[in-house]
This record gives sequence, structure tokens and C-alpha cells, in this order.
Amino acid sequence: MKKFIVEDSFWELFPKAKIGVIVFNGIDNAIKNVEKYEELLRESEKQSLLHLTKEDFSTNDVIRVWRDAFQRFKTKKGARSSIEALLKRAYKGDHIGSINPLVDIYNSISLRYALPCGGEDIDTFIGNVRLTTARGDESFITLGTDENAPPYEGEIVYKDDAGAICRCWNWRESVRTMLTEKTENAFLCMELVDNKREDELNNALGELANLVVKHIGGSYRISILDINNQEISVG
Repeated sequence: MKKFIVEDSFWELFPKAKIGVIVFNGIDNAIKNVEKYEELLRESEKQSLLHLTKEDFSTNDVIRVWRDAFQRFKTKKGARSSIEALLKRAYKGDHIGSINPLVDIYNSISLRYALPCGGEDIDTFIGNVRLTTARGDESFITLGTDENAPPYEGEIVYKDDAGAICRCWNWRESVRTMLTEKTENAFLCMELVDNKREDELNNALGELANLVVKHIGGSYRISILDINNQEISVG
């Protein structure tokens, strides 16, 4: 039985964080009706601008809280949270492209709630998955390159027994575990460092789960991990 474990080294840096997890089983992620998902993304791009009320992009609360978080551990120069990358594109009017149904759906919810969200194919995991600090020698190959680019020692990463799955917490993911058209069982995570937004996290997780089942079927289980609840089974 595979587990997702948030280790003590993470909680030492972020004791008030919440990690929302949805485990999906039996989904059909084949690409169909791309226009439907593009429409979903366009609507979410518009809604995301409601979170950007300050003229200086970087001073908006939903950006600032993650920039502050990234100051607490070693990161690759220029690395930004996944939500900042999405919001910057929406802010500039640069549309988010369709990738596959599950990714499109979670990107739309990430934009709508201005919360980072990512996903991986459970069936590609080797052993348990951990959110932890890196040793610095974990294998990591991202999309578009064959080059191994291990994380820094002390960098926050998701990893399994074969290497890093996502670097700089939620910056960039490994090609080895990414969601594809063939994914049937998925691990989605949504991260919160601003504890004033717990209700929004709960609402976002519920909306995400319902949208996935509506569009691509399957079943789901929602969990929220915190310093007092540090691990769950993922299948």
C-alpha cells in the first residue's frame, strides 16, 4: 500500500501549512472535446483577476505569501510557485493552453481560487511519496529535457524512492510521474500556507473533485494533511 507522507523536516519550516490531497481512481483522461476545457480555462482566467487587486503584481497577497515561503528554503534562481506562474499569464492575457482533461480542470480551479495545485500518476510511483527536504542527490528530469537536474540539499520537494517528483515545492514536475491521457489513478495536491484561507481550500478541493467526476468519471477521496495528520494511503 503506497502512502503519502509529509515529513518532519517540512513541518519544521511550515508548521501551519495545510496540504489538501484528492486521490482519484478509475478516471478516463483521454483527450476529447478540447474546446470544452479551453472554455473552462478562459472563465477561470477571468475569475483569477479578482485576486489581483494591487497594481504591483508581486505585492498581491496570493503572490506575496508564496514568495515569502520560497525564501525559507534553497531554491533554483528564478523559481516561482505554480500559482504565480499561472496568475502572471492570466494577468498578461496570455491564455493557458489545454494539456489533458485532468490538468485543465485542476489548472482552472487553481486559477479560480489562486491556490497552487498539481497532480501525478499514482501508478508511476515507486514506493511511498514524501513532501520533505531533499538530500540533494535525487534524480530529476523535467519535461522538454533529458538532463538530470537534482534538487539542492534542503530544497522542499515531493519525491518517491526513485527520485524527485516536483522541485521547489510546486515549481516544476518530473516527466516520470506526470499526468497523461493514459492516467487512470491520480494524486492531486493543493497547498496552503496562508491559514486565513482554510475555507477557500476546502471549497476548492470539493469543487475540483466534483468537476473531475462530472467530466472524466471515477471516484475520489479527499484528505487534508497538517502537522497533526501527516500521512495517508494513496493506493
